[in-house]
Amino acid sequence: MHSDSLVIIPTYNEIENVEDIIIAVFQLKKPFHVLIVDDNSPDGTAQKVRELQKEHPEQLHLEVRKEKSGLGTAYIHGFKWAIKHDYEYIFEMDADFSHNPRDLVRLYNVCVNQQADVTIGSRYVKGVNVVNWPLQRVLLSYGASIYVKLITGMKIDDPTAGFVCYRRKVLESINLDNIKFVGYAFQIEMKFKAHLRKFKILEVPIIFQDRTKGKSKMNGKIINEAVFGVLSLKWKSLFNKAELL
Repeated sequence: MHSDSLVIIPTYNEIENVEDIIIAVFQLKKPFHVLIVDDNSPDGTAQKVRELQKEHPEQLHLEVRKEKSGLGTAYIHGFKWAIKHDYEYIFEMDADFSHNPRDLVRLYNVCVNQQADVTIGSRYVKGVNVVNWPLQRVLLSYGASIYVKLITGMKIDDPTAGFVCYRRKVLESINLDNIKFVGYAFQIEMKFKAHLRKFKILEVPIIFQDRTKGKSKMNGKIINEAVFGVLSLKWKSLFNKAELL
C-alpha cells in the first residue's frame, strides 16, 4: 500500500508497546508507513517487528543499530532513510502511546491544508494538556518551554515536543550530519534550524499521556543538555550563523 507519509518510531526495550503502537497506526483511515529504528534492544523488540513485517511487508520497515546511541541520532538515521525512500511527510512519534496515533492524521491535515512545513503536536498551545505526569515534571517541562521561547525567540509553545511532522524539503535543507544534540535538545535544535530557515511552523493541540508500560528514558543528563544546549544554539545564531545553517 502506497503512502506519502512515514512515521519514525525509535525503540529501546519497547517489547510491551511496539506491536500495539504499530497496529494502532495501521488502523488509521489514512495510510501511513512505519519505520522502527531499534537500538539493538535486548528484550526482543526488533524480533517482534520482524514478525509483524511478514503481515505488513510494504508498510512496516525496520532499521537495527548496533547500540543505544540516543534519540536524536535515531531520528537522524530515520530522516535519512525517509529522504532516500521518497516520503513527503516524515513524522516523529514515541513508541509508548504518550502520543496518540490518531493525532498523526491531524498533524498531516494541518501540514497539507494550511501549507505548514512543520507541524508540532503541542502539549502547551492551549493550557497544559499532560496526563499522569507528577507535578514536578510538568513544571520542569513547562518551565523549559518558556525558557526556550525566551532564549531563542521562537514563537513555539512546546519547543521540546517529540511529536512532529516535517515536510521532506525541511529535512533536506538541514545538514543532518551537523546536528549536535541527542536528547531533548535535539528537538529544540531541529525546530530552531527550521525557524532560522523561515519555514512555516504550526502547533496542533494534543493531550499527552505518560507511558503506562515500560520505563521512561528521561534523566538528568538529558535535562542539562537541553538547558545549556539552547544557550549555545542562540549564541551561534548571533555570532556564527553559518554553522547553524
